[in-house]
Amino acid sequence: MTDLDSYLASFDAEPGYLDWAAFGPLSPAVRSEAQADTELLGTGRRSGIQLVAEHTREARELVAELLGAAADQVVLQPSTTDGLTQAVYGLAGGLMLNRGEFPSLTVAATRAADALGSVQLQWVEPADGAMTPDVVRRALTDDTRAVAVSLVDFRSGYRADLTALREVIGDRLLIVDAIQGFGMVEADYGAADVVCGHGYKWLRAGRGTGFAWFGERALERIAPVLSGFRGVGDELPVDTVPAPAASAQAFTVSGPDPLAAARLATALREVAAAGVANIESVLAARASDVMFFADRYGVPVVTPRDPERRAGIVTLAPEPRDAAPLAASLANHGLTVTARASRIRVSPHVGTGADTMRLFGDALAAVASARVW
Repeated sequence: MTDLDSYLASFDAEPGYLDWAAFGPLSPAVRSEAQADTELLGTGRRSGIQLVAEHTREARELVAELLGAAADQVVLQPSTTDGLTQAVYGLAGGLMLNRGEFPSLTVAATRAADALGSVQLQWVEPADGAMTPDVVRRALTDDTRAVAVSLVDFRSGYRADLTALREVIGDRLLIVDAIQGFGMVEADYGAADVVCGHGYKWLRAGRGTGFAWFGERALERIAPVLSGFRGVGDELPVDTVPAPAASAQAFTVSGPDPLAAARLATALREVAAAGVANIESVLAARASDVMFFADRYGVPVVTPRDPERRAGIVTLAPEPRDAAPLAASLANHGLTVTARASRIRVSPHVGTGADTMRLFGDALAAVASARVW
C-alpha cells in the first residue's frame, strides 16, 4: 500500500459528508495523537510536557516544507483569522480586497482601518466574485500597497492564480488566505508575502491549528502591531520590554497550544507523505464527479471547470424554484452540504466514496424528476 493509498484509507467519516469546506472530521491519526498527548500532559512529568511541546517546532517545520519556506518565517496561530489580523493591522497605505471575501479578511481590514487610520481600503466588486489578474490590474492605483485574496474562494470555489497576480502587482504585498486549498492543491506560495491557513477543514486537524507565513518583504513592511510577550524571542522578558523579534515570531501574542500543534503536525505528516500533487489529482476527480451529476440533472455549476482554477469546492446555482427542494432532497438523502441563499456548496474530499456520490446523484435525480416544465 502506497502512502497515498494509506491516506485515502484513513477517511472514516460516515457516507454522505460533502462539507469539507466547512469542517473536516478529524483523521484517525489526529485523534490518536490527541489522546496520547493528553495523557502525557496529565502525568505532570517534565519529560512528557517537553515531548508534547516539541510538536510546535515540528508543526512549523512541516508548514514551511509545504510552503517551500524557512521555518523561522512560520508562526503558529489560533486560526486563519488571527494570522490575517496580524497582517492587516500592521499595514500602511492602500489595501485592495474583494468586498465579497470571507469575513476573516473584510472584518479585520475594516477594524484596522477604523482603529488605526493607517490602512486605506480599496474595495473591489468583481461581477463573478473572482479576483482574477485582470480584475486586480484594472483596480490598482498608485496608492495600492497590498492586495489580499483567498487562494480558493469560499463561495464559488474559484482558485486564484498567485503567479499571475504577482506579475500584475509588482512589488506590492500579496496576502493570501489559504484555508480552502493549503495541502490540497499545489500553489506558487513564493509569489505571496503572507500566507495564512488553518487545519480544521481539509487537513482534518481540528480547531486551534492555524498558522501564518511572513516572507522577507512582509517582515520588512508589516509592523507587528499586535505583538505580545511571546513575540520578543524565547526568553521571558521580565523587568524589560525588548523589541519584537526579527522573525515571524514577532507576530505572536502568546505561546501556541501544544496539543493543537500536535494535531496539526500529525495531519501535515499525512499530507506530506501522500504528496500534495497526488492529493490534488484525486481531489480534482472528486470535484469532477460532483460536476458530472450536476450536469446530468441540469443543475448549473458556477465553479470553474478548469482543474487549475478550482480545488475541492463545487458550487451549484439551481434555479430559484429548485433551490429549496434541492437542499431538502440532499438533506433527506443523508447528505451534508452548505446551503446559502439560492446556492449550494458541495465539497468532497479525496476520501469521498462511491456510496456518497450515489446518494448525491439520487438526491439530484429526485428533484429533476419532480420538475414541472
